[in-house]
Amino acid sequence: MEQRTVLVVLFDDVQSLDVTGPVEVFTGAGTCLGDPEGGYLVRTASLDGGPVRTSSGLTLVPDFALPDAPVPHTLLVPGGSGTRGADLGLIDWLRANGPRAERLVSVCTGAIPLAEAGLLEGRRVTTHWASCEQLAKDHPGIEVDPDPIYVRDGHVATSAGVTAGIDLALALVEEDLGREVALTVARYLVVFLRRPGNQAQFSVQLATQTARREPLREVQQWITEHPDDDLSVEALAARARLSPRHFARAFQSETGLTPGKYVERVRVEHARRLLEDTSDGVEEVSRACGYGTPEAMRRAFVKALGTAPAEYRRRFHPARTQTATSATHR
Repeated sequence: MEQRTVLVVLFDDVQSLDVTGPVEVFTGAGTCLGDPEGGYLVRTASLDGGPVRTSSGLTLVPDFALPDAPVPHTLLVPGGSGTRGADLGLIDWLRANGPRAERLVSVCTGAIPLAEAGLLEGRRVTTHWASCEQLAKDHPGIEVDPDPIYVRDGHVATSAGVTAGIDLALALVEEDLGREVALTVARYLVVFLRRPGNQAQFSVQLATQTARREPLREVQQWITEHPDDDLSVEALAARARLSPRHFARAFQSETGLTPGKYVERVRVEHARRLLEDTSDGVEEVSRACGYGTPEAMRRAFVKALGTAPAEYRRRFHPARTQTATSATHR
């Protein structure tokens, strides 16, 4: 089996989870194959070969100095506060050596030094939500998408903050070594096989503002707790004791979303959780989330996530899928 080398770039004030999350995924793949050296050969390197101190105070000792590191299959740049104003020597090394790697990967704000090195020009990328606006401003030739947890554009793969790096690494393992290996690694790490790359970085509650006025906050909470109820503007306005027109205007002003868009996002999120965590049928889930019919839920899923509910469950409720497969072969 072809062994792919993964080189992880280290620097002071790197985010430790951006390093260890993907490293555990890649090395775990070798363990799953029954060969610790199988699948991936993971190595780390700092600019001068010396230890680095992470943003949380841990000390990481690299395998190489970057100038001595072999050309990798996958070059991974993690994030952290050290990516802002990164050493010019690191940027120069990335500019000279990044194009030699078969695959470029960044986790979190690791996209910043890659952008500084000119390696993301003309690409669609993502990064930590808090850095998306600045990255787009500093590099207008890059299409920065603030929503997905990771983005693939040719041989370049970029992810959002911290744990999204694990999702991206699992997706790469599935691409390289197959679904079963990725599934085994995910189970070992106690995570879902992988979330879809276009899944939002935030839940609805985190992604939207909380209304200032108490009646509107109560309506937000009601929507979250009762996705199967009548959530029309008229019904919600009555709950807030406002006219439908006044309610719709005030809700959008204070939350940043229209009532309809907020309800739509809550229902999709609730349906996702039921598909991931329960064995309820698609029809039952559609009723529990207020869609009425499976077709209505399917349309909402395709619009929001780019995938149908059945496919979503196949990806993210592997235990149920495996049980069904096992039963078929009995």
